[in-house]
Amino acid sequence: MLVSARSFAEYRAMFALTDRDLGPGRRILDCPAGAASFVAEAGRRGIDAVAVDREYAVHREELGLLVERETGFKRELLARETAGFTPSWYTDTDDLIRQWTANSRQFRADITARPERYVAGTLPELPFPDASFDLVLSSHLVFSYGNRLGEEFHRAALLDLARVARREVRLFPLTVYDTGERYRGLERLREELAGAGIGSRVERVAYEFQPGDGEMLVLSCAGYRAPTGARPRAVADDPVRWRHREGARPQA
Repeated sequence: MLVSARSFAEYRAMFALTDRDLGPGRRILDCPAGAASFVAEAGRRGIDAVAVDREYAVHREELGLLVERETGFKRELLARETAGFTPSWYTDTDDLIRQWTANSRQFRADITARPERYVAGTLPELPFPDASFDLVLSSHLVFSYGNRLGEEFHRAALLDLARVARREVRLFPLTVYDTGERYRGLERLREELAGAGIGSRVERVAYEFQPGDGEMLVLSCAGYRAPTGARPRAVADDPVRWRHREGARPQA
């Protein structure tokens, strides 16, 4: 998995965020946030936003720098994997690296200046009380790695995102990164969520990274109350996230 560093403007496009969504009195969660600059830029605009990511427990002080180095290290891999993508937000691989580098530097400055806005935690066991946020945003995890994480994880993750949301959860994209196809279990999960009192809808958005991924899933959580009892286990940690360090090791 590649930790990304997307911008506030990208978040607005990915999640079709309006001025009302970002207005006074609204509290927003970015999950998982990685090294995105959304919370940093939101803070400068007076928006009440919080980031959560498991990497904040391990690489808190160096995460932005690690993302910058890892993205550069994987330039050739990114170029191969994005060959044929429609240039929409990034003109080419080098432009992606330039933007992610700038965004990760904003992240680095903000996590130092406002550490309370960056909380260590992982799906599907977020460290927040029920209904802590008006709006929860989740990008490039839940369905992006649909071939790796498994349906049990997806179900538990969606329920926990809904648990901490007072109004809505918005998830982008709905396609699996490996295949470029829409996550096959989506409608089944939506039916299960409806049975739990969580409505959902699919909306087109003005953002596309991988061809065909211009949709988000919106969960309506106002009427949902999470059951008490045991919480699901979190997904196992990824033992090798920063492959640029592997590449930099001297050969025996």
